[in-house]
This record gives sequence, structure tokens and C-alpha cells, in this order.
Amino acid sequence: MPKIKTVFFCQNCGAQYSKWQGQCTSCKEWNTIAEELVEKAEKKDWKTPENRSNVKRAATPLKISEIDSSQEARYRTNDTELDRVLGGGLVPGSLTLLGGEPGIGKSTLLLQISLKLPYKTLYVSGEESQKQIKMRAERIPSKTDNCLILTETKTQHIFKQIEVTEPDIVIIDSIQTLHSDYIESSAGSISQIRECTTELIKFAKETATPVLLIGHITKDGNIAGPKILEHMVDTVLQFEGDRNHVYRILRALKNRFGSTSELGIYEMLGSGLREVTNPSEILISKKEEELSGTAIAATVEGMRPLMIEIQALVSTAVYGTPQRSATGYHLKRLNMILAVLEKRAGFRLGTKDVFLNITGGIHVDDPAIDLAVVAAILSSNEDVPISKDFCFAAEVGLAGEIRPVNKVEQRILEAEKLGFATIFVSKYNKISLDNTTINIQLVTKIEDIVALLFS
Repeated sequence: MPKIKTVFFCQNCGAQYSKWQGQCTSCKEWNTIAEELVEKAEKKDWKTPENRSNVKRAATPLKISEIDSSQEARYRTNDTELDRVLGGGLVPGSLTLLGGEPGIGKSTLLLQISLKLPYKTLYVSGEESQKQIKMRAERIPSKTDNCLILTETKTQHIFKQIEVTEPDIVIIDSIQTLHSDYIESSAGSISQIRECTTELIKFAKETATPVLLIGHITKDGNIAGPKILEHMVDTVLQFEGDRNHVYRILRALKNRFGSTSELGIYEMLGSGLREVTNPSEILISKKEEELSGTAIAATVEGMRPLMIEIQALVSTAVYGTPQRSATGYHLKRLNMILAVLEKRAGFRLGTKDVFLNITGGIHVDDPAIDLAVVAAILSSNEDVPISKDFCFAAEVGLAGEIRPVNKVEQRILEAEKLGFATIFVSKYNKISLDNTTINIQLVTKIEDIVALLFS
């Protein structure tokens, strides 16, 4: 008879306690500690003893100088956006966690990728039946027939099917639906998620098989389960967007094999997700006449330059306290820029409502869009439109100076490729471009922008 032990886990951070208490001492949250039954049983390896000799293991420790540093070949997914975000493809033996809101398209994305892959793929679903997955797959044009569909939630049965089919890539939809016989608690609990993830990590590392997991998120936007889940996996991807819009954005929050600043953009269609190779087509509004309060910024996400549209609305405050609102931009940075405009440029914005929006539903942290934000606010305040052939790429300092930004030459070339006539950058940027048709306007302070745009 196995020994049954009662353990208390924090449902927010995964901290373990021997008895119940009101507040978690790790994350300081109240009423998040719940009781779970954990069975201490002897664990068997996922592999049977007779097949265990095939498992790749490191026999002896090696010196750093003796380790082969050549880059291991990756699995190309035939999806340009996903390969870019991953850093070149799936690494053998890696565990990738994909999180996102319900209905955003996580299952559609991974099913579409599994139908494109030239490798044998096992798609394990604990949420949908095989017929439901078939109905979704019929809408997606597939190039290969190497995708195997399995509806199962017990990890022991999944590993048994893995031994029979021997897939090159495994996809789990989702980690919160799996449960193991070694843990008595219900599926989706802290202990079950941790145990199932540990078993999948052991399988992935020992067989060099990439595993992709889908994870649910909480109402706060964090991946459900213990925080240690994000530490255990190699890559954490966030699939985000507004369900009322057709565009989806894929970001890397953690990546042990590549950059975390890359961005992938998709368009949700009836036939699946379409890769958007030119993001500027969705981030810049199509309009026939020039309107005040809009400016184009040249930003960079990872290695990809983007042209985004900044929209601002400045109006007289109806109530006593002026409103400050920003969508896709840090509100504290907006308040700082407004203070700089009031102090250094002499614009009286303290009694006016200011609303700022970045089109396309994306959030941008790049300080290089500061100058475009200034231009959009001043354009709306003066009710003077900015030419649609102008774009901006510079940071604004507290003294009103225009500061240089990195990768400015990439931004200039992207603006030139998209047909812009003039780009405003800092005079302190080192630019060594030759034979460019775009006019590079160098500025040093906010007063220069005001004189060039609104004089």
C-alpha cells in the first residue's frame, strides 16, 4: 500500500507547505493555498528496461575545451515567423511552451505547423476528439501526411504510443489536461503539472525529441500553474492579440537557444493562420487624406525593422482633472514626454486630455518611437497634419534633446524601401549610408522638430 501524503501548494506560485495558512510567504498572495494528495510511489522510467540501452546518455563529464561547440542542426518548421521567433527552428531535445488567451489560435497554430512539417509528428490532444481535430484540419491546406492524432490525457499511455510510433516531434495540447499515475491529485493541479512536465523533459532530453506544449493562462495573463513551469522549459512563447481583430502576434518571453526580442505576425483567416511577411501593411492605416494627430515611427523588433503608426488626440479637458490614456505605449513615458513638451517647448498641455494609440494592437517598448509620439501630440494640438512621407526614429531625453538610437541604418533602409521621403533622426547618430534616395533630417532638440513641422 503506497504511502499517502497531504501537501499544501500555493496555486499562484507553486510554493509547498506542510499545513494550511492564509497568506503565501513566497508571493504574498492571500487564500491561494490548497490541499493536494501526493502519492509516494516508485517511478518507472518512460522507457522499458529492454529498450533503455538505446537512450543517449553522457557517459563522463567533459572539460569545456573538449565539448563540441558546433551548432546542432535544427528542425525547420516551414513557418518563417515561428522559425524566426525560435531562433532558426526547433532544437532537438528542447521543450517549448506556448501560452495565450482562450480562442486566440494556439491549437490552430500548432496543428497547422504539424501538417506542414516533413517529419513524423505526434499531436496529442486532451481537449478535443479526433473528429474535432479532423474538422479543423480540413480547413487548413496540408502539404504532408506525417501527422498522427492521439486523444489521451494519461502520460503513461502517451509514452506507450510514443514507443510504438517513434515520432520526430511531439505536440501536447495542453499540459494542464495531462495527469500521471504517480500523483493522486487531479489534472491541472500544481503537483500534476510539475510531474507531467518533468516526465516530458526527461523524455525530450534522453531521446533528443522536440516537445511543444500548449499552456492555459490565468485572468492576469500569466501561464496557469506554478511559476517553476516556465523555468523548467527551454522556450516560452506568448501568442497574443485581440479576438476582435484578425492579427496575432507571437513573442518569445524566454529562449535558451535564441533572441527574446523577435516578433512573428499572423493573420487569422478561415483557412488558418497566414504569415505576414511585411508587418508594415497592417501597422500603417490606409487613408486617402492627411489627418492631424498621426505620425509614423521606425522601430525594430529583434532583427526586424517595422514601420508603425502613432495616433494622438489632444482636446480640452471637460472635467477638472485632465485624462491621460495610452494603448500599446507606457503611460508613465507618455506623462514624461508631456512634461518635457510643457517645460522645454512651451506647450500648455497640463489642462488638456491626451489619448495615445499604436495601431495594429501591438505593444512597443522601443524608445526610438518617442519622437513620433511628440510629433503626433503636437500635430493634434496644433491641428496641423504631418506629411505621410515623413517618419521618425529617435529618443527624447528629459532635457528636450533628441538622443540617438541603435540600428538606425536598418530603420532608414526600411523607410526608404516603403517609399518614405524624409526620416527624422538624431544628429548624434553615426550614419555611413551611401546612395540613399531618402532625405535624412538631423535634429538635436524638440525645438528643431517644431520649427521643421509647424513653422
